[in-house]
Amino acid sequence: MATESPAQAVLDGGGTGWLEEFYQDLHRHPELSHQEHRTASKVAERLGEWGFEKHTGVGGTGVIGVLRNGSGPTVLLRADMDALPVREATGLPYASTATTDGDPPTPVMHACGHDVHVTCLLGAAQLLAAGAGHWSGTVIALFQPAEETADGARGMVEDGLSSLIPAPDVALAQHVLPLPAGRLATGSGPVLAAADSMRITVHGSGGHGSMPHTTIDPVVVAAMIVVRLQTVVAREVPPGEQVVLTVGSVQAGTKSNVIPDSAVIELNIRTYGEQIRTQVLDAIDRIVRAECAASRCPQEPEFEMFARFPLTENDHDVTERVTAALREHFGADQVGEMGRWSASEDFGDLPAAFDAPSTFWALGGIDQELFERAAREGRVAQDVPGNHSSKFAPVPQPTLDAGTRAMVVAALACLSAGADR
Repeated sequence: MATESPAQAVLDGGGTGWLEEFYQDLHRHPELSHQEHRTASKVAERLGEWGFEKHTGVGGTGVIGVLRNGSGPTVLLRADMDALPVREATGLPYASTATTDGDPPTPVMHACGHDVHVTCLLGAAQLLAAGAGHWSGTVIALFQPAEETADGARGMVEDGLSSLIPAPDVALAQHVLPLPAGRLATGSGPVLAAADSMRITVHGSGGHGSMPHTTIDPVVVAAMIVVRLQTVVAREVPPGEQVVLTVGSVQAGTKSNVIPDSAVIELNIRTYGEQIRTQVLDAIDRIVRAECAASRCPQEPEFEMFARFPLTENDHDVTERVTAALREHFGADQVGEMGRWSASEDFGDLPAAFDAPSTFWALGGIDQELFERAAREGRVAQDVPGNHSSKFAPVPQPTLDAGTRAMVVAALACLSAGADR
């Protein structure tokens, strides 16, 4: 007679009928980075009910639950909690109408699915606590603030994370993406790009727009830099490398007939390795300085780096182990290849702090009929709202159920099997 697997035994414990209502509540009440007070309070309350050792206010609003259950590996499970300054346009009955208290107020929306992540990790935490007789080791449920600003994970580390939790043997995380709801995707190696945002100030010498010969026009300098930067990927990056370089903002001047003293360029690059990352950053530096020199700028350009995300690179052995467990549980046809996404995440700062291997997988959240129709018509990019869109709306089910089960299955693939207590 076949015996039930530990994962199935834990999942059969049930008791997670609250998931959808909890998710919709989070979706109605999104909070920006470093402001996740309500979300953190609700998370901490649940963890306390299930017997987790709690740590709150870590890195500002971070919450950690530690469940020690005998000898065995220590597994860290992570979810991010923050939302985005986006006005929701989904039309859902539980759509966010939240705004900040500023003047003018800023709309806030869970446009990246972090409400899904929080709900799924809480569901997994409850199931693992209730099913503790089927596994041995330590589970760390970590709820991180400020992923969108790239400093939430680092902030928790700098706030003494290593003194609050046992060193994890492995770290796991997932992210809801525009894939069919309930589908999963995994992959070894780099799966999300490193990201570097840069603010460049070029200096000129302003004056009257009718007398440009008496000025050094920083608007022209900025324009030349923007055009020349397009050649970095096109002419300096090997064809086999994936690099994205986007100039997202150029700001200069206040009036049509006034040549300003300076111009500010903001750009973002995405890369999948330290060597190519360094090469691209060096190319930007070279081009900017050369254009400024060619235009006789009166002083050197200024460079400021901000919002830097680490490369998300999955450990081969951990990924193989987790993938095998997910395929056994969900079926091989439900767990595909993740490939490389040009989005970025700061999850990698957590395992890096402990020199622990990790894996990060994708969870589909898009209505299956909508996705399949768009795929048949070759219009996925046009018809399926992606993360950060005002219309990004993961369907609650089967997304929440699949995400919760995936967390449990992946955790148990890394924990020790335990006899019923």
